[in-house]
Amino acid sequence: MQKVSLSEDLEFNDHKPAVKALLKTPYSSEVRILIKKDQLMKEHQAPFPIVIEVFDGAIEFGINGENQILNRGDIITLDASVPHDLKGITDSIIRLTIHKQDTIERINSIL
Repeated sequence: MQKVSLSEDLEFNDHKPAVKALLKTPYSSEVRILIKKDQLMKEHQAPFPIVIEVFDGAIEFGINGENQILNRGDIITLDASVPHDLKGITDSIIRLTIHKQDTIERINSIL
């Protein structure tokens, strides 16, 4: 058993989203993204399907050029290779579930 917290030890970065690997399972990795208001993660693609949960706050989530607002509690899934970007509407905590073969280094390379 592993236990972590999405809401403890929050360290927002003034210059770019803060990404932290929280835990790994045999199937996936759980990643926390802290994004401040108006910060942007430029368009990118994941090599495997992902799940995104807005744990707190609100973000603008762009998929193939169309933006939608995701608020606290919203969860979405994306298939592999779908171009997407995100922007903080407010300071936000995001939970990202990635495939076990994906890496946090890939996510950090987007920033």
